[in-house]
Amino acid sequence: MYQGQRSGAACDWWNNAEDDFDRMIEMNLNTHRLSIEWSRVQPAPRRWDEAALARYRHMISALKARGIEPMVTLHHFTNPLWMVRQGGWESEHSIEWFVRYVKKVVGALKDQVSLWCTINEPNVMVGQGWLAGIWPPGKQDHMAAIEASLNLARAHAAAYHAIHEIIPEAQVGIAKHIVTWDPRLAWLPTDHAVARLINYVTNHLFLDAITQGKVKLPFLRPIPIKGGQNSLDWLGINYYQRYRVGFTIKHALRLLFPQIASDWFYQGTKPGHPKGPSGWGEFHPPGLLWTLENLSRYGVPIYVTENGIPSNRDELRQSFLVSHIHQIWKAIQRGVSVKGYYHWSLLDNFEWAQGYNPEFKFGLIGVNFETQAREPRPSSSLYGRICKMNAISAETATTFTPQLLSKLFHG
Repeated sequence: MYQGQRSGAACDWWNNAEDDFDRMIEMNLNTHRLSIEWSRVQPAPRRWDEAALARYRHMISALKARGIEPMVTLHHFTNPLWMVRQGGWESEHSIEWFVRYVKKVVGALKDQVSLWCTINEPNVMVGQGWLAGIWPPGKQDHMAAIEASLNLARAHAAAYHAIHEIIPEAQVGIAKHIVTWDPRLAWLPTDHAVARLINYVTNHLFLDAITQGKVKLPFLRPIPIKGGQNSLDWLGINYYQRYRVGFTIKHALRLLFPQIASDWFYQGTKPGHPKGPSGWGEFHPPGLLWTLENLSRYGVPIYVTENGIPSNRDELRQSFLVSHIHQIWKAIQRGVSVKGYYHWSLLDNFEWAQGYNPEFKFGLIGVNFETQAREPRPSSSLYGRICKMNAISAETATTFTPQLLSKLFHG
Protein backbone atom coordinates (compact mmCIF):
# COMPACT_ATOMS: atom_id res chain seq x y z
CA MET A 1 0.00 0.00 0.00
CA TYR A 2 1.29 3.46 -0.94
CA GLN A 3 3.01 4.90 2.18
CA GLY A 4 0.99 2.56 4.37
CA GLN A 5 -2.19 4.59 3.81
CA ARG A 6 -5.70 3.44 4.74
CA SER A 7 -8.78 4.42 2.82
CA GLY A 8 -10.71 6.13 5.62
CA ALA A 9 -13.68 8.09 4.31
CA ALA A 10 -12.09 8.56 0.86
CA CYS A 11 -14.52 10.84 -1.03
CA ASP A 12 -17.21 9.95 1.55
CA TRP A 13 -19.82 9.13 -1.02
CA TRP A 14 -21.95 7.38 1.56
CA ASN A 15 -22.82 10.83 2.92
CA ASN A 16 -22.14 13.12 -0.06
CA ALA A 17 -23.63 11.24 -3.01
CA GLU A 18 -26.63 13.50 -3.62
CA ASP A 19 -24.48 16.63 -3.84
CA ASP A 20 -22.31 14.86 -6.39
CA PHE A 21 -25.42 13.80 -8.32
CA ASP A 22 -26.17 17.53 -8.70
CA ARG A 23 -22.68 18.00 -10.11
CA MET A 24 -23.45 15.27 -12.64
CA ILE A 25 -26.48 17.27 -13.78
CA GLU A 26 -24.27 20.33 -14.23
CA MET A 27 -22.06 18.15 -16.46
CA ASN A 28 -25.05 16.90 -18.51
CA LEU A 29 -24.59 13.23 -17.55
CA ASN A 30 -27.52 10.95 -18.29
CA THR A 31 -26.10 7.72 -16.81
CA HIS A 32 -23.81 6.76 -13.97
CA ARG A 33 -22.07 3.55 -12.95
CA LEU A 34 -21.91 2.85 -9.22
CA SER A 35 -21.07 -0.19 -7.11
CA ILE A 36 -22.71 -1.97 -4.18
CA GLU A 37 -20.35 -2.90 -1.33
CA TRP A 38 -21.01 -6.55 -0.43
CA SER A 39 -19.69 -6.23 3.13
CA ARG A 40 -22.05 -3.33 3.85
CA VAL A 41 -25.08 -5.31 2.77
CA GLN A 42 -24.03 -8.64 4.31
CA PRO A 43 -21.62 -8.00 7.22
CA ALA A 44 -22.00 -11.59 8.45
CA PRO A 45 -23.01 -14.84 6.74
CA ARG A 46 -26.53 -14.81 8.22
CA ARG A 47 -27.04 -11.10 8.72
CA TRP A 48 -28.30 -8.47 6.28
CA ASP A 49 -28.00 -4.75 6.90
CA GLU A 50 -31.39 -3.46 5.81
CA ALA A 51 -30.37 0.14 6.58
CA ALA A 52 -27.47 -0.13 4.11
CA LEU A 53 -29.80 -1.51 1.45
CA ALA A 54 -32.21 1.34 2.12
CA ARG A 55 -29.36 3.84 1.68
CA TYR A 56 -28.43 2.34 -1.68
CA ARG A 57 -32.07 2.42 -2.70
CA HIS A 58 -32.29 6.09 -1.74
CA MET A 59 -29.14 6.90 -3.73
CA ILE A 60 -30.47 5.18 -6.83
CA SER A 61 -33.85 6.90 -6.44
CA ALA A 62 -32.00 10.21 -6.26
CA LEU A 63 -30.15 9.43 -9.48
CA LYS A 64 -33.34 8.50 -11.31
CA ALA A 65 -35.12 11.60 -10.00
CA ARG A 66 -32.41 13.62 -11.76
CA GLY A 67 -32.87 11.71 -15.01
CA ILE A 68 -29.66 9.72 -14.58
CA GLU A 69 -29.87 6.03 -15.42
CA PRO A 70 -27.89 3.80 -13.01
CA MET A 71 -25.63 0.96 -14.01
CA VAL A 72 -25.12 -1.04 -10.83
CA THR A 73 -21.99 -3.15 -10.28
CA LEU A 74 -22.45 -5.93 -7.74
CA HIS A 75 -18.79 -6.75 -7.06
CA HIS A 76 -15.93 -4.27 -7.35
CA PHE A 77 -12.82 -6.02 -5.94
CA THR A 78 -13.72 -6.09 -2.23
CA ASN A 79 -15.04 -9.07 -0.27
CA PRO A 80 -16.62 -9.43 3.18
CA LEU A 81 -14.13 -10.58 5.82
CA TRP A 82 -16.32 -13.55 6.69
CA MET A 83 -16.17 -14.69 3.07
CA VAL A 84 -12.36 -14.34 2.96
CA ARG A 85 -11.95 -16.27 6.20
CA GLN A 86 -13.88 -19.16 4.73
CA GLY A 87 -11.67 -19.41 1.65
CA GLY A 88 -12.73 -16.45 -0.48
CA TRP A 89 -12.90 -17.04 -4.22
CA GLU A 90 -10.83 -20.20 -3.91
CA SER A 91 -13.73 -21.89 -2.12
CA GLU A 92 -16.26 -23.91 -4.09
CA HIS A 93 -18.90 -22.25 -1.92
CA SER A 94 -18.04 -18.76 -3.25
CA ILE A 95 -20.59 -19.15 -6.06
CA GLU A 96 -23.36 -19.94 -3.60
CA TRP A 97 -22.35 -17.01 -1.32
CA PHE A 98 -22.24 -14.56 -4.20
CA VAL A 99 -25.59 -15.62 -5.67
CA ARG A 100 -27.29 -15.30 -2.28
CA TYR A 101 -25.97 -11.73 -1.99
CA VAL A 102 -26.94 -10.93 -5.61
CA LYS A 103 -30.51 -12.14 -5.07
CA LYS A 104 -30.84 -9.98 -1.97
CA VAL A 105 -29.61 -6.81 -3.69
CA VAL A 106 -31.44 -7.33 -6.97
CA GLY A 107 -34.64 -8.17 -5.11
CA ALA A 108 -34.37 -4.91 -3.18
CA LEU A 109 -33.66 -2.76 -6.27
CA LYS A 110 -35.56 -4.61 -9.00
CA ASP A 111 -38.04 -1.79 -9.63
CA GLN A 112 -35.30 0.81 -10.06
CA VAL A 113 -32.41 -0.88 -11.89
CA SER A 114 -32.38 -2.76 -15.16
CA LEU A 115 -28.71 -2.42 -16.12
CA TRP A 116 -26.54 -4.73 -14.00
CA CYS A 117 -22.80 -5.47 -13.97
CA THR A 118 -21.98 -8.66 -12.07
CA ILE A 119 -18.22 -8.38 -11.47
CA ASN A 120 -15.65 -5.69 -12.17
CA GLU A 121 -12.36 -6.79 -13.75
CA PRO A 122 -12.10 -10.40 -12.55
CA ASN A 123 -8.80 -10.78 -14.41
CA VAL A 124 -7.26 -7.83 -12.57
CA MET A 125 -8.51 -9.08 -9.21
CA VAL A 126 -6.91 -12.47 -9.78
CA GLY A 127 -3.73 -11.06 -11.29
CA GLN A 128 -3.13 -8.62 -8.46
CA GLY A 129 -4.32 -10.87 -5.64
CA TRP A 130 -3.14 -14.36 -6.61
CA LEU A 131 -0.25 -13.79 -9.04
CA ALA A 132 1.43 -10.48 -8.20
CA GLY A 133 0.42 -10.72 -4.55
CA ILE A 134 -0.15 -6.97 -4.31
CA TRP A 135 -3.83 -7.05 -3.36
CA PRO A 136 -5.58 -9.37 -0.91
CA PRO A 137 -5.17 -12.27 -0.40
CA GLY A 138 -1.55 -11.44 -1.24
CA LYS A 139 -0.63 -14.76 -2.85
CA GLN A 140 1.66 -15.84 -5.66
CA ASP A 141 0.08 -19.17 -6.44
CA HIS A 142 -0.78 -20.11 -10.02
CA MET A 143 -3.05 -23.03 -9.10
CA ALA A 144 -5.00 -20.93 -6.61
CA ALA A 145 -5.27 -18.21 -9.28
CA ILE A 146 -6.79 -20.68 -11.73
CA GLU A 147 -9.30 -21.90 -9.12
CA ALA A 148 -10.30 -18.34 -8.22
CA SER A 149 -10.72 -17.47 -11.91
CA LEU A 150 -12.93 -20.50 -12.54
CA ASN A 151 -15.08 -19.68 -9.52
CA LEU A 152 -15.46 -16.07 -10.64
CA ALA A 153 -16.63 -17.25 -14.07
CA ARG A 154 -19.07 -19.66 -12.42
CA ALA A 155 -20.27 -16.92 -10.08
CA HIS A 156 -20.93 -14.56 -12.97
CA ALA A 157 -22.91 -17.21 -14.84
CA ALA A 158 -24.96 -18.13 -11.78
CA ALA A 159 -25.61 -14.46 -10.99
CA TYR A 160 -26.64 -13.80 -14.59
CA HIS A 161 -29.39 -16.41 -14.39
CA ALA A 162 -30.40 -15.37 -10.87
CA ILE A 163 -30.89 -11.76 -11.98
CA HIS A 164 -32.99 -12.82 -14.97
CA GLU A 165 -35.18 -14.95 -12.73
CA ILE A 166 -35.98 -11.82 -10.70
CA ILE A 167 -36.01 -9.33 -13.61
CA PRO A 168 -36.58 -11.18 -16.91
CA GLU A 169 -36.01 -8.02 -18.96
CA ALA A 170 -32.77 -7.09 -17.15
CA GLN A 171 -29.60 -6.34 -19.09
CA VAL A 172 -26.71 -8.15 -17.39
CA GLY A 173 -23.05 -7.83 -18.28
CA ILE A 174 -19.54 -7.71 -16.88
CA ALA A 175 -16.79 -5.06 -16.81
CA LYS A 176 -13.64 -6.56 -18.32
CA HIS A 177 -10.22 -4.94 -18.16
CA ILE A 178 -8.68 -4.97 -21.64
CA VAL A 179 -5.07 -4.13 -22.52
CA THR A 180 -3.59 -3.68 -25.98
CA TRP A 181 -0.66 -6.09 -26.30
CA ASP A 182 1.65 -5.34 -29.22
CA PRO A 183 4.88 -7.11 -30.19
CA ARG A 184 7.94 -5.26 -28.98
CA LEU A 185 9.67 -5.85 -32.31
CA ALA A 186 7.27 -5.86 -35.26
CA TRP A 187 9.67 -7.92 -37.38
CA LEU A 188 10.21 -10.71 -34.81
CA PRO A 189 7.78 -13.67 -35.11
CA THR A 190 8.32 -14.78 -31.49
CA ASP A 191 7.21 -11.35 -30.24
CA HIS A 192 4.02 -11.64 -32.31
CA ALA A 193 3.43 -15.10 -30.84
CA VAL A 194 3.85 -13.76 -27.29
CA ALA A 195 1.48 -10.87 -27.99
CA ARG A 196 -1.17 -13.26 -29.35
CA LEU A 197 -0.80 -15.60 -26.38
CA ILE A 198 -1.04 -12.86 -23.74
CA ASN A 199 -3.94 -11.24 -25.59
CA TYR A 200 -5.84 -14.53 -25.52
CA VAL A 201 -5.11 -15.33 -21.87
CA THR A 202 -5.77 -11.86 -20.44
CA ASN A 203 -8.41 -10.47 -22.81
CA HIS A 204 -10.38 -13.43 -24.16
CA LEU A 205 -10.09 -16.49 -21.93
CA PHE A 206 -12.60 -15.28 -19.32
CA LEU A 207 -14.97 -13.87 -21.93
CA ASP A 208 -14.92 -17.15 -23.85
CA ALA A 209 -15.80 -18.96 -20.61
CA ILE A 210 -18.94 -16.89 -20.02
CA THR A 211 -20.09 -16.94 -23.63
CA GLN A 212 -19.15 -20.49 -24.70
CA GLY A 213 -19.66 -22.14 -21.31
CA LYS A 214 -16.17 -23.60 -21.08
CA VAL A 215 -12.58 -22.65 -20.37
CA LYS A 216 -10.03 -23.72 -22.93
CA LEU A 217 -6.56 -23.68 -21.39
CA PRO A 218 -3.58 -24.58 -23.59
CA PHE A 219 -2.77 -28.33 -23.57
CA LEU A 220 -5.70 -29.15 -21.25
CA ARG A 221 -9.22 -30.46 -21.75
CA PRO A 222 -11.93 -27.79 -21.73
CA ILE A 223 -13.32 -27.07 -18.27
CA PRO A 224 -17.12 -26.59 -18.24
CA ILE A 225 -18.66 -23.45 -16.72
CA LYS A 226 -22.17 -24.33 -15.62
CA GLY A 227 -24.68 -21.93 -17.14
CA GLY A 228 -21.90 -19.97 -18.79
CA GLN A 229 -23.01 -20.28 -22.39
CA ASN A 230 -24.45 -16.96 -23.61
CA SER A 231 -24.47 -15.49 -20.10
CA LEU A 232 -23.81 -11.98 -21.39
CA ASP A 233 -26.34 -9.37 -22.55
CA TRP A 234 -23.70 -6.67 -22.92
CA LEU A 235 -19.95 -6.36 -22.51
CA GLY A 236 -18.21 -3.65 -20.53
CA ILE A 237 -14.71 -2.60 -21.53
CA ASN A 238 -12.30 -0.95 -19.10
CA TYR A 239 -9.57 0.42 -21.35
CA TYR A 240 -6.53 2.44 -20.29
CA GLN A 241 -3.23 1.42 -21.88
CA ARG A 242 -0.91 -0.55 -24.15
CA TYR A 243 2.13 -2.69 -23.39
CA ARG A 244 4.77 -4.04 -25.74
CA VAL A 245 5.72 -7.67 -25.14
CA GLY A 246 8.26 -10.13 -26.43
CA PHE A 247 10.33 -13.24 -25.87
CA THR A 248 14.13 -13.04 -25.88
CA ILE A 249 17.05 -15.37 -25.21
CA LYS A 250 16.98 -14.21 -21.57
CA HIS A 251 13.44 -15.47 -21.23
CA ALA A 252 14.14 -18.64 -23.14
CA LEU A 253 16.94 -19.47 -20.68
CA ARG A 254 14.44 -19.33 -17.82
CA LEU A 255 12.84 -22.47 -19.19
CA LEU A 256 16.07 -24.33 -18.38
CA PHE A 257 17.56 -22.19 -15.61
CA PRO A 258 14.85 -20.39 -13.61
CA GLN A 259 17.38 -18.51 -11.51
CA ILE A 260 18.73 -16.61 -14.53
CA ALA A 261 15.68 -14.46 -15.20
CA SER A 262 12.78 -13.35 -13.06
CA ASP A 263 10.16 -13.07 -15.82
CA TRP A 264 8.88 -15.37 -18.54
CA PHE A 265 8.30 -12.56 -21.03
CA TYR A 266 9.41 -9.01 -21.65
CA GLN A 267 6.73 -6.42 -20.89
CA GLY A 268 7.44 -2.74 -21.28
CA THR A 269 6.83 0.51 -23.08
CA LYS A 270 8.50 2.33 -25.93
CA PRO A 271 10.99 4.94 -24.72
CA GLY A 272 9.65 8.45 -25.19
CA HIS A 273 6.05 7.34 -25.70
CA PRO A 274 3.48 8.98 -23.39
CA LYS A 275 2.73 6.69 -20.47
CA GLY A 276 1.41 6.73 -16.94
CA PRO A 277 3.28 6.67 -13.62
CA SER A 278 4.70 3.76 -11.62
CA GLY A 279 4.79 1.03 -14.24
CA TRP A 280 1.62 2.17 -16.02
CA GLY A 281 1.51 1.39 -19.72
CA GLU A 282 1.47 3.64 -22.76
CA PHE A 283 -1.45 5.93 -23.53
CA HIS A 284 -2.65 4.58 -26.86
CA PRO A 285 -6.04 5.86 -28.11
CA PRO A 286 -6.06 3.73 -31.32
CA GLY A 287 -5.97 0.68 -29.07
CA LEU A 288 -9.52 1.47 -27.96
CA LEU A 289 -10.75 1.32 -31.56
CA TRP A 290 -8.93 -1.99 -32.04
CA THR A 291 -10.42 -3.29 -28.80
CA LEU A 292 -13.98 -2.36 -29.71
CA GLU A 293 -13.72 -3.91 -33.16
CA ASN A 294 -11.97 -7.00 -31.83
CA LEU A 295 -14.51 -7.64 -29.06
CA SER A 296 -17.52 -7.11 -31.31
CA ARG A 297 -16.97 -10.81 -32.12
CA TYR A 298 -19.03 -11.64 -29.02
CA GLY A 299 -22.13 -10.31 -30.70
CA VAL A 300 -23.45 -8.20 -27.80
CA PRO A 301 -23.66 -4.43 -27.29
CA ILE A 302 -20.56 -2.83 -25.77
CA TYR A 303 -20.22 -0.18 -23.09
CA VAL A 304 -16.92 1.51 -22.30
CA THR A 305 -17.34 1.10 -18.54
CA GLU A 306 -14.01 2.71 -17.60
CA ASN A 307 -11.54 4.96 -19.39
CA GLY A 308 -9.33 7.59 -17.82
CA ILE A 309 -5.84 8.74 -16.98
CA PRO A 310 -3.84 8.67 -13.73
CA SER A 311 -2.38 12.16 -13.65
CA ASN A 312 -2.33 15.37 -11.63
CA ARG A 313 -2.01 17.31 -14.91
CA ASP A 314 -5.48 18.08 -16.16
CA GLU A 315 -4.34 19.20 -19.62
CA LEU A 316 -3.26 15.58 -20.15
CA ARG A 317 -6.68 14.39 -19.03
CA GLN A 318 -8.44 16.66 -21.50
CA SER A 319 -6.41 15.41 -24.44
CA PHE A 320 -6.72 11.79 -23.28
CA LEU A 321 -10.49 12.16 -22.99
CA VAL A 322 -11.08 13.61 -26.43
CA SER A 323 -8.60 11.29 -28.14
CA HIS A 324 -10.30 8.18 -26.77
CA ILE A 325 -13.88 9.31 -27.35
CA HIS A 326 -12.88 10.06 -30.94
CA GLN A 327 -11.86 6.40 -31.31
CA ILE A 328 -15.31 5.36 -30.06
CA TRP A 329 -16.86 7.54 -32.76
CA LYS A 330 -14.71 5.74 -35.34
CA ALA A 331 -15.85 2.37 -34.01
CA ILE A 332 -19.52 3.36 -34.27
CA GLN A 333 -18.95 4.55 -37.84
CA ARG A 334 -17.57 1.09 -38.60
CA GLY A 335 -20.69 -0.60 -37.27
CA VAL A 336 -19.63 -1.54 -33.73
CA SER A 337 -22.57 -1.44 -31.31
CA VAL A 338 -21.24 0.92 -28.62
CA LYS A 339 -24.05 1.92 -26.27
CA GLY A 340 -22.35 4.19 -23.73
CA TYR A 341 -19.22 5.66 -22.20
CA TYR A 342 -18.37 5.98 -18.49
CA HIS A 343 -15.31 8.02 -17.60
CA TRP A 344 -13.13 6.85 -14.72
CA SER A 345 -13.68 8.69 -12.61
CA LEU A 346 -16.08 11.42 -11.58
CA LEU A 347 -14.09 12.15 -8.40
CA ASP A 348 -10.60 11.58 -7.12
CA ASN A 349 -10.70 8.53 -4.88
CA PHE A 350 -8.71 5.92 -2.99
CA GLU A 351 -6.97 3.90 -5.71
CA TRP A 352 -6.47 0.48 -4.11
CA ALA A 353 -2.72 -0.26 -3.72
CA GLN A 354 -1.89 3.25 -4.98
CA GLY A 355 -3.89 4.82 -2.17
CA TYR A 356 -3.82 8.61 -2.29
CA ASN A 357 -0.68 8.78 -4.43
CA PRO A 358 -0.88 12.25 -6.05
CA GLU A 359 0.21 10.75 -9.38
CA PHE A 360 -2.95 8.62 -9.40
CA LYS A 361 -5.66 11.24 -9.57
CA PHE A 362 -8.37 10.13 -12.00
CA GLY A 363 -11.18 12.55 -11.17
CA LEU A 364 -12.87 15.07 -13.40
CA ILE A 365 -13.52 16.68 -10.03
CA GLY A 366 -10.73 17.05 -7.51
CA VAL A 367 -11.30 16.16 -3.85
CA ASN A 368 -9.64 17.53 -0.73
CA PHE A 369 -9.76 14.37 1.39
CA GLU A 370 -9.33 16.29 4.65
CA THR A 371 -12.18 18.77 4.11
CA GLN A 372 -14.21 16.83 1.50
CA ALA A 373 -14.28 20.00 -0.63
CA ARG A 374 -14.85 19.42 -4.36
CA GLU A 375 -13.08 21.40 -7.07
CA PRO A 376 -14.16 20.72 -10.67
CA ARG A 377 -11.23 20.53 -13.06
CA PRO A 378 -11.33 22.05 -16.56
CA SER A 379 -11.75 18.51 -17.92
CA SER A 380 -15.17 18.35 -16.22
CA SER A 381 -16.36 21.34 -18.29
CA LEU A 382 -14.94 19.77 -21.43
CA TYR A 383 -16.67 16.48 -20.69
CA GLY A 384 -19.88 18.35 -19.93
CA ARG A 385 -19.80 19.98 -23.37
CA ILE A 386 -19.27 16.63 -25.04
CA CYS A 387 -22.16 15.09 -23.08
CA LYS A 388 -24.48 17.99 -23.90
CA MET A 389 -23.79 17.70 -27.63
CA ASN A 390 -23.45 13.91 -27.56
CA ALA A 391 -20.62 14.63 -29.94
CA ILE A 392 -17.16 16.13 -30.25
CA SER A 393 -17.16 19.42 -32.11
CA ALA A 394 -14.62 19.99 -34.88
CA GLU A 395 -13.00 22.69 -32.75
CA THR A 396 -12.66 20.36 -29.78
CA ALA A 397 -11.30 17.53 -31.92
CA THR A 398 -8.70 19.87 -33.41
CA THR A 399 -7.73 21.37 -30.07
CA PHE A 400 -7.25 18.08 -28.23
CA THR A 401 -5.40 15.64 -30.47
CA PRO A 402 -3.11 12.64 -29.88
CA GLN A 403 -0.24 14.84 -31.05
CA LEU A 404 -1.06 17.32 -28.31
CA LEU A 405 -1.11 14.50 -25.76
CA SER A 406 2.42 13.57 -26.79
CA LYS A 407 3.52 17.23 -26.72
CA LEU A 408 2.00 17.80 -23.27
CA PHE A 409 3.68 14.69 -21.94
CA HIS A 410 7.10 15.76 -23.10
CA GLY A 411 6.57 19.46 -22.39
